[in-house]
Amino acid sequence: MKLWGGRFEKDTDKVVEAFTASISFDKRLYRHDILGSIAHCRMLAAQGIITTPEADQITTGLRDILAEIEEGRFVFRAEREDIHIHVEARLHEKIGEVAGKLHTARSRNDQVVLDLRLYLREATMTSLNAIAAFEETIIKIAEANAEVIMPGYTHLQRAQPILFGHHLLAYFEMLRRDAERFLDSLARVNVCPLGSGALAGAPYPLDRWQVARELGFAAISRNSVDAVADRDFALEFLAVASIAMMHLSRFAEEIILWSSAEFGFVELDDAFTTGSSIMPQKKNPDVAELVRGKTGRVYGSLISLLTTMKGLPLAYNRDLQEDKEPLFDAADTLIACLTVFTGLLSTLRVRADRTKSAAGADFVLATDLADYLVGKGMPFREAHAVVGRLVRHCLTVGKDFSQLGLEEYHQFSPLFGPDVYQITVESSVAARAIPGGTAPSQVHEALGEARQWLVGLQDKLVALARVSTG
Repeated sequence: MKLWGGRFEKDTDKVVEAFTASISFDKRLYRHDILGSIAHCRMLAAQGIITTPEADQITTGLRDILAEIEEGRFVFRAEREDIHIHVEARLHEKIGEVAGKLHTARSRNDQVVLDLRLYLREATMTSLNAIAAFEETIIKIAEANAEVIMPGYTHLQRAQPILFGHHLLAYFEMLRRDAERFLDSLARVNVCPLGSGALAGAPYPLDRWQVARELGFAAISRNSVDAVADRDFALEFLAVASIAMMHLSRFAEEIILWSSAEFGFVELDDAFTTGSSIMPQKKNPDVAELVRGKTGRVYGSLISLLTTMKGLPLAYNRDLQEDKEPLFDAADTLIACLTVFTGLLSTLRVRADRTKSAAGADFVLATDLADYLVGKGMPFREAHAVVGRLVRHCLTVGKDFSQLGLEEYHQFSPLFGPDVYQITVESSVAARAIPGGTAPSQVHEALGEARQWLVGLQDKLVALARVSTG
C-alpha cells in the first residue's frame, strides 16, 4: 500500500509507477531528507506535538537508515516512488506505527523544497570552492608570466601588445563576478520552507525558526504558497552556472587556439591531452574541447527548468519533479569542468618566445605610432589616417615599421623624428600605466589585489561553511 493510498481502490498501474518514479535521481537527496526529518521531529517534540520518547525512537531510526544508505545496505524499490517515501517506509519497517507521526505538520511539497535547498546550498558552496581553486591557479600562472608580452586581439586579429598576465587576469575578473553572483544567490537559497505544508501552512504550533536554526538556514519563507511553488532559487543557480560555464568556454577556446601549431603560445601537459587513433603525431586539447562542449549542456538545464516553470499555476504541480535532473546535472558539470580545467591550467607551459614574436608582427604598434603623432600635436583622427597610409606603404614595399628609414617616415609626416624608433612592444605596454591597463606596474598591482580578494573569498567560504553546519 502506498503511504498516500487510503483514498484509492486500485493499485497504481506499473507503467504509471515507472513513469512517475523519481527515485533513480532524487535518491541523492537522502542525507538532506533525513537531516531535515530529524530537525522536524525534534521540533515536533519540543512543541509537545509528539512525545520525547517518540522523537527519540524516530530519530534513532532515521540515523540507522542514514547509515544503511551510506554503507550500501539500503534497498531501493521502484514502487516507492521517491526518496521521501523510501525513508518513511523503511522507518515504519524499523520502528512500527510511531513512524507515521514523523509526517505530522509536513507535506512532501515543503519537504522536497527543503531537501532541494539543502542540496543547492552545498552545491553552491562546492562551486564556490572550485572557483576559488581555479582563481588561485590563474593567479599563479599570471604571476609566473606577468611580464611575458603577447598580442592582444580584437576580431581574432592581432591588435595591440599586452602582457600575458594581464590577459589571464581578465578571466580572473570574470570568475570573480561568478563567485560574487553565487555568494549573492546564497541569500535566496538559504531560506527554510518547512512548515508551509502542502500550500497553506500547518494547523500546529510549529517553531519554524527552531528547524531553520538547526539546519543552518538564515531565514524562513514568508508565504506558504510561494514556498512550495517557487523554484527561482534553482533557476538562479542555473543562470549563474551558465554564465560561469560561458566564461570557462571562452577560456577553453583560447587554450585550444593557443596550443595549435598556428599559434604555438602554450604547450599542454601530456596528462591533460589525448592522442589520435590514426595520427601518431597528434596531441589533442580534448579537455578544453569538452569544457567548451559541456557549456551547452548547462545552458540546456537552465532552459529546461525555465520552460517547465513558465506555465505552472500555483501552488505545487508534479511538473516540478522535472527540476532535479537538470539541476543535478548542471551542478555536477560545472564542478567537474572547474576541477579538470584547474588541473589543465596548473600544468600549462607558456612559450614566451612565440608570444613576443607574435606581438611584434602585423603592425600591432600602429596605434602607438598614432599616439606618437598626437604627442607631437597632431589631432588623433589625422594621426590615425597618416598611420593607416603608412601601413599600406609597408605592405606595398614588404617592410615593417622598424625597417623604414626616417626619410620614408617623412613622406607621411614631418613630425616623425629619430625617437620614433624607440617605440617597441615593451614601450607600448609600459605606456599603459593607468589603473586597469597592461603596464607591468599595473599588472603587478592587479595581481596583489586579486590575491587579497581571493584570500577574502576563502575566509568567507570557511565562515559560511561553519554557519551552515552549525
